[in-house]
Amino acid sequence: MTQKKIAFLGASTGVGLATLKTCLAAGHQCIALCRNPAKLGAHFDLDNTPNLVVVQGNAHDIAAVSRCLKASETALVDVVVSTIGGAFVLSKMTLDDPHVCEKGMSVLLSALSRLRKEGVTGRPHVIACSTTGMSRFGRDTPLPVVPFYGVVLKVPHADKRAMEDALAASGEDFIVVRASLLTDGETDREVRVGIEDPVKGVESKAIGYTISREDAGKWVARNLVLRREERYCNKTVTITY
Repeated sequence: MTQKKIAFLGASTGVGLATLKTCLAAGHQCIALCRNPAKLGAHFDLDNTPNLVVVQGNAHDIAAVSRCLKASETALVDVVVSTIGGAFVLSKMTLDDPHVCEKGMSVLLSALSRLRKEGVTGRPHVIACSTTGMSRFGRDTPLPVVPFYGVVLKVPHADKRAMEDALAASGEDFIVVRASLLTDGETDREVRVGIEDPVKGVESKAIGYTISREDAGKWVARNLVLRREERYCNKTVTITY
């Protein structure tokens, strides 16, 4: 198996962390951007994990993101996994940064453009983690949770939609992953998958309530990073139990 070079934005917790763990276990070279490297240090022995490089910085800082995107001085990484997000402020029904994903995607796309202008070559596959309740082509969540999504998650959804639209319009190779409501705990449950084309609409549906962060991350790593199934390329993929 050819070793891949994979950049991670937002891998210190949740789906991103689970994806990173699976990719490292498979022997791939991973570059993780982290504001606080100690968070990753709680999960890995950073001095004795040779295929993990941690870059300290923020996903809204183009210089820091650019460092993560370079596999070498002349080549880009093979894959970018972005799972960045903000903290939800329940008292205000919003995020601590209402445009965290939108800004993060703008910086990522700008960094890719800038690096290519500087002579760095490559076309990484960009995988961005989103959420269900976003489809323009019909309901993709169970009916009982529709009011909750429409009210409580209005701000996060607007941010995710802006991120998704920017990526789909960028001309980059991409996959958007919409996970249903995230829980904790690794399981052996089957992950169901739905596929949606951003222009043509629904190809297959998978409607469910939840999926765990650990299972979502393992699925992303195994089906989108370690091996890339062509049916998911340049599509939006829903994953749920």
